[in-house]
Amino acid sequence: MTATLAPNLTLVIVAAGLIAVGSALVLDRSLVRVVLGLMLIGNGVATLYLVAGGRAGEAPFVGSAPANEMSDPLPQAMVLTAIVISLAMIGFLLALAYRLWQLSGTDDVPDDAEDAVIQRMARDEEMSATFDPGLEPTTTSDELAVEEPGAPDGPDLAAPVGGDPQ
Repeated sequence: MTATLAPNLTLVIVAAGLIAVGSALVLDRSLVRVVLGLMLIGNGVATLYLVAGGRAGEAPFVGSAPANEMSDPLPQAMVLTAIVISLAMIGFLLALAYRLWQLSGTDDVPDDAEDAVIQRMARDEEMSATFDPGLEPTTTSDELAVEEPGAPDGPDLAAPVGGDPQ
């Protein structure tokens, strides 16, 4: 039995290129470049959907052609849905970029003030004023848990639940 679906290599390469360039643009600090990157990623994914949809065929209307000659309508519907979602997201990001440009005169995303404080404290090896070393940690992570000598490993599963142990 032979494979019935052979993807178009050119479209796969174009989709991979669009997604790669879009990913590089999304990592930039400029909101306009982020918007362009998201547009490229959206178009690359839409191209991949159409490649995965198989060969072109007749319009998928009942009775217009035999079922094996019709194209699959699901990838087309998913691409249209992705276009609508990406258009809404891009419109929102453009509104954010315009507002940022109005307030600061640039579309570069500024550093977070709290993040800068945390970086400075880490560099200077300072502790936060709210840090209390006397409190027990709330984490249960195995990597952060410290074993105390003589401490039980966990709940005693053999002990009866409730009541008076005898």
